[in-house]
Amino acid sequence: MGYEFNADEVFEVAEEIERNGAKFYRSVADSVSDRNNRKLLNDLAEMEDEHEQTFKTMRSQLSQDEKIVTTFDPEGESEKYLRALADTRVFYEKEIDANSLEEIYKTAITAEKDSIVFYLGMRDIVPEHLGKQKLDGIIKEEMGHIRLLSKELLELKK
Repeated sequence: MGYEFNADEVFEVAEEIERNGAKFYRSVADSVSDRNNRKLLNDLAEMEDEHEQTFKTMRSQLSQDEKIVTTFDPEGESEKYLRALADTRVFYEKEIDANSLEEIYKTAITAEKDSIVFYLGMRDIVPEHLGKQKLDGIIKEEMGHIRLLSKELLELKK
């Protein structure tokens, strides 16, 4: 069975991804002893919180057409599918060496890239008239995180 997702469903999952990201950053920040790096990781968690709020706002601004359920799905399978992707592919819980800032940053960059790939894939699935272009805002926000994390990773290697 194929699924067609609307922008509302994708934004809902985007909010979940951002919550998972904030949880990840706070978790690793708690294990970092260096005050400056802990602050950076907590700042990233706050950015994820802000992105979640941005996505909530974007979601609230969707038109009724962009919220229309496009497939018969009485069991809510499409929502379960999207939620499973959010919970198992982007910022999912995994074993990392929390004492290694390099590993933390690399893991975070990978998760941010995964989120962009997720959003690009969803953008291809969401029809134009259901808010496809609004997903570009999500992608732009996540690219900013990658730039920041990459800069920090390069600084560590100097």
